[in-house]
Amino acid sequence: MKITRITSHVLRYAMPERLGYSQQFYDQRTAHLVEVETDEGVTGWGECFGPGTIALANKGIVERVIQPMALGMDPLDRDVIWHKVYNLMRDHGQKGMPMQSLSGVDIALWDIAGKVAGMPLHRLIGGAHRSRVPVYGYGMMLRPESPDSLVARFEDEAAAIKAMGFCATKMKVGLGPREDIRLCEAVRRGVGDDFRFMVDANHCYTTSDAFRVGRALEDLDAYWFEEPIAPEDLDGYRELRAGLRVNISGGEAEFNRWGWRSLLESRGLDIAQPEVCALGGISEYLRVLALCHAHFTPVVNHVWGSAIAVATNLHLLAAMPPLPGGLHPWEPMLEFDTTDNKFRDNLLTEPLDILAQVRVCDGTVTIPQGPGLGVAPDRDFIKHYTWDA
Repeated sequence: MKITRITSHVLRYAMPERLGYSQQFYDQRTAHLVEVETDEGVTGWGECFGPGTIALANKGIVERVIQPMALGMDPLDRDVIWHKVYNLMRDHGQKGMPMQSLSGVDIALWDIAGKVAGMPLHRLIGGAHRSRVPVYGYGMMLRPESPDSLVARFEDEAAAIKAMGFCATKMKVGLGPREDIRLCEAVRRGVGDDFRFMVDANHCYTTSDAFRVGRALEDLDAYWFEEPIAPEDLDGYRELRAGLRVNISGGEAEFNRWGWRSLLESRGLDIAQPEVCALGGISEYLRVLALCHAHFTPVVNHVWGSAIAVATNLHLLAAMPPLPGGLHPWEPMLEFDTTDNKFRDNLLTEPLDILAQVRVCDGTVTIPQGPGLGVAPDRDFIKHYTWDA
């Protein structure tokens, strides 16, 4: 079997409302799918992390840099392909967009491997430790409106997400410490005293401001404080973890095993959040997961993208060993963005239908059982939403 073509499909549509986080507002939803074709008719699908024009740049890397390196190779030699591509790109980027691009190709190769073996991805990895995965609902995005309006909106939205059946919820911050604390208080009011909520800062604070917000989160009994400061500031993460009683999480902006080795050795994380569509794909994710567990750091995958990313993460979460073991082990959760996302809800010929599952299955979802990723994109849908830039 040989690889005959690698194609990037960058999709885009105008969102019904303008949303934001601590770094920017956006009104376009994008997704970057990767299709790997073979001479035996077996096709694999993957996804690259990277929104907006980043996806267009990554398309160039996938098709003009990685494709020529991989054409004619056996797709089952995915580790050989991974290291060939990484070694040839190493001088030009061990992190960032080259790794995001390699991630989408690698995921597609694992999809092919599962189809050839007739096994779902989680069995190919080693089996499912759980048949269902808890799901937390991510919402409470920033909007271009007054802080008072956001406070009221966040309280109502948090209550609505809880009512949908999710096991926990996560919010955005980024207005500055004083107003952000008001937003966090609103979310706690919305979900009540006995429901998990998490706070995602997207690295908007200085360390001193992160301590100020973090101490408020202690009083509110928040479950984790995500990316409070810049991902490069490993010393700051260690100081926050040592000085706060709220869990410090992060890692979505870290890449490959070497970056993760430094992050974990710094002892700055209570919870690791690797992004499989960015750090190097499934091949590298499994190495990073082993590093996390070797450092006794539990993992909750970062998930942002289409149904391809969601399906990939469902398999990985199913196959994740419990840490630590026991009658009632610590369990990972699937991150689910509750805002409008056609590329997650309508992309597949048979939708995952996460929201319906969460509603009727006590906040959990099942794992796809078909070979490979166990999902198939609708080509007419892809054609309709392709971004011709």
